[in-house]
Parts: sequence; structure tokens; C-alpha cells
Amino acid sequence: MKKSFLLLVSMLVVLSVFMSACAPAAAPAAPAAAATTAPAAPAAGGQLVGISMPTKTSTRWISDGNSMVKSFEALGYKTDLQFADNDINNQLAQIENMVTKGAKVLVIAAVDGSTMSDVLQKAHDSGALVVSYDRLITKTANVDYYATFDNFGVGVIQGTQIIDGLGLKDGKGPFNIELFGGSPDDTNAGYFYNGAMSVLQPYIDSKKLVVVSGQMGMDKVGTLRWLAATAQARMDNLLSAFYTSKRVDAVLSPYDGLSIGILSSLKGVGYCTAAQPCPVVTGQDCEVASIKSIIAKEQSYSVFKDTRLLAAQTAKMVDQALKGTKVDVNNTTTYNNGVKVVPSYLLTPVSVDITNYSKILVDGGYYTADQLK
Repeated sequence: MKKSFLLLVSMLVVLSVFMSACAPAAAPAAPAAAATTAPAAPAAGGQLVGISMPTKTSTRWISDGNSMVKSFEALGYKTDLQFADNDINNQLAQIENMVTKGAKVLVIAAVDGSTMSDVLQKAHDSGALVVSYDRLITKTANVDYYATFDNFGVGVIQGTQIIDGLGLKDGKGPFNIELFGGSPDDTNAGYFYNGAMSVLQPYIDSKKLVVVSGQMGMDKVGTLRWLAATAQARMDNLLSAFYTSKRVDAVLSPYDGLSIGILSSLKGVGYCTAAQPCPVVTGQDCEVASIKSIIAKEQSYSVFKDTRLLAAQTAKMVDQALKGTKVDVNNTTTYNNGVKVVPSYLLTPVSVDITNYSKILVDGGYYTADQLK
């Protein structure tokens, strides 16, 4: 009997050990929480950014588009870059397609900023963030941010270039001047013109500058779609109608593409020669053709707007917004699009002429010296 009892106890012990070995191990105790909170995961996660540029006819917009692709992809975003060929309906269709493809961000340099209301309502309804890029989108509340340069300041630089180029501060004059504006459907055009006139108007009032044609105001001097051919044709008409026996001493041009067209017209009637030097001609964007023209002592000035910086700033603002952090803006009062004041970031433009183009553009890595030969 005793042996039987001991055998039973031994069997129970063995069975207990066997069952313990087969049971799942208990989960280890969780480690104590770290003293610092881990950084939040990036919001990018491969989200799609639609980038809509107005045209490829200006090298400036190609540069903008490429710079933005680099800036956004460096932050982990996917990109869809489209150019609208200066066609309003084409741009609207491209943007709508971006929304359909699931773009969570739209960066738009509009062909016509007043035509975006419907498509941006769809973008808003889909939850997309909208950034107006360099050209202000108007007549809609569905614009979250605006990234641009100080466009009134661009005009001030251009007006000052004419004053300096003619020596007006030294009491020289009177001089004859003609005025050109940008595309009336681009809100920037008004800022450029008004900025320039803010410094030129006192000299016009004092008769030190004479607009021989009498054509002033954006309704008379605007150049639809910023087309060089349109500017050249208008300059042709001005020269034949008002300058058969007079000299034009300066031309306010808001953009390099127009400047080249204007200079073609001037050279066609004998300007830019030893006998008849070029007038003072301004510009903007530092396009290769215009920098070569400055080197050749034809175009006098341009204004540099470093698109690499604007693209990087735009990508930074988008990334901040998607991560829910404070978005970097420096102007919350100026840019009223007719429905709202759009929070904006303004970069600083730089005056360029024959004395500093190499330092700013070549040493700064924007162009190579070979590109400007």
C-alpha cells in the first residue's frame, strides 16, 4: 500500500512538470517608459503633391517646377508636375485630375488666378491643402497659403533701376519713357506696376520723365499672357507713332521675356548701336537670354528671384501644415484675394546688372559660366 501511494505521488509530480513545460510562457514585463517622447512620424508618408505650373514658354517656370519636385521628394513626398501651356481650361483639367488621383496637396501657379473657384472647392472637399505659388489665386476661400516674393518690392527695384540708370537723382533729364505691364489676369502684374510707379510717378509729375505716348495704367500697358511677341508688336507701334523724331530713353519692362521682345523692336529701328545706344530697359527673372543681353550691354537690368529658395520655402510650409506644426509665414495683411487675406511668405528679390550678375548667378550656383556665354 505504501509503495502504491509513493508511485502515485511520483506520477503526479512528473505530470505537473510536463504540463508546466508545455504551457505558453508568460509575457515579459513591459520596460519602463522612456524619459523623452519619441518624435512624431513624418506626415509625408509618400503623400502625393500636385504641382501645377502655367507654362513652359518661360524657363523660369520650368526651373520652379523642377526645384519643387526636388524639394518635396527630399521630404518624402511623391509629386505630379504638370504644365498648362498658358491654357486656363487645360490647367483646370490637370488640377481636377490631380484631385481625382488623390493629391493631398496642390501647389498652383495659376494661368488666371480668378478661374479656380470650382476646382478648388472640389480640392477642399477632398481634404487637399492648397498653396498659391508666386501668383495669388483670387475669388475663393479655398487657398490656405501663398508663397511668393515681395512683388511690390520687385516693382520698386525696377523703378529705382530706371532712376539710377538715367541719373535722375543727379538732376539729369528730362527723359522719354514708355511703360509696359504684365498680364492683367496675373495679380502680380499690378504689384509690379504699382511698385515701379511709386518711385517713378514723382519724376513724371515733375516732367523729368515724359511718357510720350501718354499710355499709363495697367488697362493700357498690360501684356496679356506675358507674351514677348505682344510686347514687341506694341513697341513697334509706339516707335512708329511717337518716336520718328524723338528718342526713347527708358522702357519699364516687368519681365525678361518682354524685355527681349522690346529690345528686338528697338534694334529693328537702329537702337543698340554706337550711334544710337540702347535705352535703359528693365526686366525680371534673370533668364539666360536676358543675362546674355545684359553682358552685351543691351538690356540694362533684371531682378533675381531665386526659385530654389521659393520652392524650398513652399515645401517647408506644406510639411509644417501636414504635420500640424506652426506654418512659417511673414505676412498676414497684404494679400487679400477678394474673399480672404491669405497667409503669405515673402522672399526678397535682388537687383541684377552687369556689375553683379556673375557673383549672384554664377558664384551662387544658379547658372554656370558656360550657360551665359
